[in-house]
Amino acid sequence: MTAYNTTELMICLAARSLEDGSTVVVGTGAPCAAAMLAQRVSAPGLMIMFEAGGVGAKLPTMPISVGDSRTFHLGLYAGSMAEIMEACSRGMVDYAFLGGAQIDPYGNLNSTVIGDHDRPKTRLPGSGGANDLASLCWRTMMIMPQDARRFVPRVDFVTTPGYLTGRGARERAGLPPGTGPHKVVTDLCVIGFDEETCRMRVERTHPGVTREAIAAATGFELIWPDDVPVSEAPTDDELRILRDEVDPYRYIIGRA
Repeated sequence: MTAYNTTELMICLAARSLEDGSTVVVGTGAPCAAAMLAQRVSAPGLMIMFEAGGVGAKLPTMPISVGDSRTFHLGLYAGSMAEIMEACSRGMVDYAFLGGAQIDPYGNLNSTVIGDHDRPKTRLPGSGGANDLASLCWRTMMIMPQDARRFVPRVDFVTTPGYLTGRGARERAGLPPGTGPHKVVTDLCVIGFDEETCRMRVERTHPGVTREAIAAATGFELIWPDDVPVSEAPTDDELRILRDEVDPYRYIIGRA
């Protein structure tokens, strides 16, 4: 078996979660890499969309921005941000695929500030289209490294709504019923959300990762089912495609 790093593991596992025939809006970085890999391996009919307007692209290599010309390569058409957001608001997009600087037990994301909003320790890039996408798409996928600074009891700022404060909170805030966080893929495990409480629930641990290591990297209590399977490692074929076709210049994956 070919050696791999944690970024490659996260991307491969995230790619397996995207079904053939589904639609996904992605930004650049790991979410885009996962969508590209899925399209090449398990979901050839995956419809990739970008908030700048690219629809249905067959990306030749990793784009460096959502407006990169590659996001329109062999696509169905080159639209606009307004058309992408309209498709989301009409319920036509299955997945928003995002990352963030902080995440809480209910899947709320912060990419705005660390610390007080008016006097922040760190000012971050902000929402872009992340708020709109997670508010309107059916399911939100997230991919990010796991540590106690990122996985916090309460985010410093809700840039992107998850389940807000729990079951029913999204609907009370006026967001579409039946939408919300779906999975969080980290370098330690794959996390879903409990149907009753809407809090994070561990679905899989990664090879060689213990429950104690996951707990130490999380600033709140996770829900643990009685039986938690171990994630399957990336296959040689997945790694070859990821390295040679998706990200040959190692913008995202680095070196194994």
